[in-house]
Amino acid sequence: MKKFTLTVRYVLASLFVVLALALLYSMVGSANAITNGEPDAGHHPYVGLAVFDVLDENGNQVPSHRCSASLLSPTVVLTAGHCTDGTVAARVWFDEVVQGNPEYPFSGATSYDGIAYTFPSFCIGCGNGLPGFAAGDVGIIVLSEPVPTNVVSEYAILPEEGLVDTLRNKTPIDFVGYGVQFQAQIPGNQLDPPPPFSRWTGPRQRMFAPSELVSGNFVHSDQFLRLAMNPGGGSGGTCFGDSGGPDLLGDTDIVLGVNSYVTNINCAGVGYSFRIDTSEVLEWINSFL
Repeated sequence: MKKFTLTVRYVLASLFVVLALALLYSMVGSANAITNGEPDAGHHPYVGLAVFDVLDENGNQVPSHRCSASLLSPTVVLTAGHCTDGTVAARVWFDEVVQGNPEYPFSGATSYDGIAYTFPSFCIGCGNGLPGFAAGDVGIIVLSEPVPTNVVSEYAILPEEGLVDTLRNKTPIDFVGYGVQFQAQIPGNQLDPPPPFSRWTGPRQRMFAPSELVSGNFVHSDQFLRLAMNPGGGSGGTCFGDSGGPDLLGDTDIVLGVNSYVTNINCAGVGYSFRIDTSEVLEWINSFL
């Protein structure tokens, strides 16, 4: 069995600013997920864990990294562009707990295979300011066979165009995703600290946490949601590996955006989600439905 390639598909905007919540792990390595949350307990069965393949230096197809994603129809899965970019294949699990699955991260009877597509305007490093690192950060996975209704019988819902612009500050938002929940105590030389992702751990389990919208005009607010990640204030958070997971309008299945990046290695403060309620993005997503 080939080793799950240990690489990283996120960009450090500075020593303390982390772009992209996707992580690439060894097959037995740590995952990432909702922080300050709780097990989803079946409330969002359409949210899945996606693994993406790339070609290695010898042209072999190998698992590269993982993200979260949401099922829009039996065969169409929504995720982030930095998850799909440069990949040659994908597979998705919808089990609430993937930890311990002997097939992971390879295809098998418990996952659904597909091909990933990246929004045409996606680009890392093409814009000014932090959001410019992940312009057009949305992707789609088209599955080769439908997910049976006895596995998932309800789907994430696309928003109406411009919905985010109508929402008030502190509008409730629901985070759902897989991966790390807490930071591990890892010894290390402070002059040569371990990479940010190695400080986090937690089982591959679908988790839920409440948050809220931090509204207001900011750079690229026409493309991104700014979301609270403040455990002391009662907000959950997203972290490495929650990339592509849905940010839902509170107590609904309506996806406002997909997780894009956090602003520090503690996955606290605020996070940013790429909006899918714009006409251009909705038109592109609907072309697959």
